[in-house]
Amino acid sequence: MIVQEIIGNKSGYEITGLKIDLLELEWYETTKRIQRKKTKSGMEIAIRFVREGQRLRQDDILYIDTEKVVLIDIIPCETIVLCPETLLEMGTVCYEIGNKHMPLFIQDNKVMMPFEMPMFRWLEASGYRPEKQVVKLFHLLKSNVEPHGHSGNTSLFTKILNLASTKE
Repeated sequence: MIVQEIIGNKSGYEITGLKIDLLELEWYETTKRIQRKKTKSGMEIAIRFVREGQRLRQDDILYIDTEKVVLIDIIPCETIVLCPETLLEMGTVCYEIGNKHMPLFIQDNKVMMPFEMPMFRWLEASGYRPEKQVVKLFHLLKSNVEPHGHSGNTSLFTKILNLASTKE
């Protein structure tokens, strides 16, 4: 079966009584436009998204008929979890992680990223309190890296820090 578009999400459809077949994906596979996978029951699925920017999310429906529905299920992975205590700390840690071009997730007021020991150690050495947990990473931040310099011009990050520090 070839899937070219997401039908919708489980939250918007009545699927009671249908057999649920899961297509398990790693967090990084949710942004791939072309891939071939098998569901838990062995159904072959070829995903071929024509439009740019389509992203698969937990419980997205790829196929539905009168008997069954195929849903996306994101596999839990080892994750670095940070619980910033202030808006300033949130902005700073997100900037630092983003400046290293690492994928970043924000869920349940926590900052998360796929586990990498060098990053974990760097966060510890920088005074943050990272924890290693097994989590389903759902909300990948869609961000574009803007050119930035170190020539003394006020950057967007500096403006955010100034705004955050005046509210404390």
